[in-house]
Amino acid sequence: MTVYLDHAATSPIRASVLELYTATLSEIGNPASVHSFGQRSRQILEQAREEIAKAIDCDRNEVIFTSGGTESDNLAIKGLYWNVNSRSPNKNIIISAAAEHHAVFDAINWLVDSQNAQAYLIPSDDQGVLDLAALESFLEQNADRVALVSVMWANNEIGVIHPINQITALSAKFGIPVHSDAIAALGHIPVSFAESGLAAMTITGHKLGGPVGSGALILRRDQKLTPVNHGGGQERNLRSGTPDASSAAALALTVTEAVAEQASLSPKHQLMRDRLIAGVRQIAKEVIVSAEHAPRLPNNAHFRFPGCLGDSLLFLLDTEGVSISTGSACTAGVSGPSHVVLSLGADNDEAMGTLRITLGHTTQEQDIEAFLKAFPKAYEGAKKAGLTRR
Repeated sequence: MTVYLDHAATSPIRASVLELYTATLSEIGNPASVHSFGQRSRQILEQAREEIAKAIDCDRNEVIFTSGGTESDNLAIKGLYWNVNSRSPNKNIIISAAAEHHAVFDAINWLVDSQNAQAYLIPSDDQGVLDLAALESFLEQNADRVALVSVMWANNEIGVIHPINQITALSAKFGIPVHSDAIAALGHIPVSFAESGLAAMTITGHKLGGPVGSGALILRRDQKLTPVNHGGGQERNLRSGTPDASSAAALALTVTEAVAEQASLSPKHQLMRDRLIAGVRQIAKEVIVSAEHAPRLPNNAHFRFPGCLGDSLLFLLDTEGVSISTGSACTAGVSGPSHVVLSLGADNDEAMGTLRITLGHTTQEQDIEAFLKAFPKAYEGAKKAGLTRR
């Protein structure tokens, strides 16, 4: 039996989405063309925009289709920064957090290295909970220099949920736009763009059972940003390129189904996650469960095993037919400590001994059983291997 427990990396495509995706791929026509084929593609594209807007509670005109989360994050962060900074050059500070996804973190670092930006990282505790008092104090002293805030809705690695409404409320006092990467949160906890107070929000499809290459940036109607690339002026003149109507349709159905099933699926995921954690604790007494005492996603279990190398656990479990991850898929395969775990105050060795298990729309009880059956042998093997690095 093969078991897949790495849905935060990517999730198996839904049968309904695959059917729609392949059907719309056979449609002919550029959505910008005025003939009947083009207008059919345009209809598919705009219907998808309507469906996404309904599912996440935003206006249809706020949905900008992209190729996925990384492009959306870059468009939001660079575009908002350039727009604000071009009008007020003294506003060159970007506020974020040390545990952000690399799509956010690296975009900010690039602006710091090459565009005269500065970064302020909100402090957090050993659970990954952000220090909002520190944020408020920083804003009160430096608001006239802050261009934007970017904080993910929920951490994709350790699962901690951030208080987005409080962050936007603090920022709104000073007229500062806030962007949030909501990829890990969407479909697992309630997400309403209209109620969030956000200026921009990133979503993608393949973490929820959609195709890779489908995503969107949700940009509030009163917000402006500078495009990252230029061409035909599509998507509110903010994202040039021929729109992909099939990916848009697939994304819309994915998001609609994920949001519709969230209320019933999340409690099931939480029960399975808690059972999984209890089972791991029976075998590995010294295990540390990340963000255990913080608000966290119901489908995420993140472990730290002192004295073990996470890669050893991953490979040993994989030989037993169980697929998991040591952390973010964007850094998996790169030998090095998790920057997210380091931000919790852990040392390098502890940050090398991580395991992330994420549940999704296809996860069943037997998957948890299979993991718990395979784990003891893998753990004993990883303990014997220790922290030896190649």
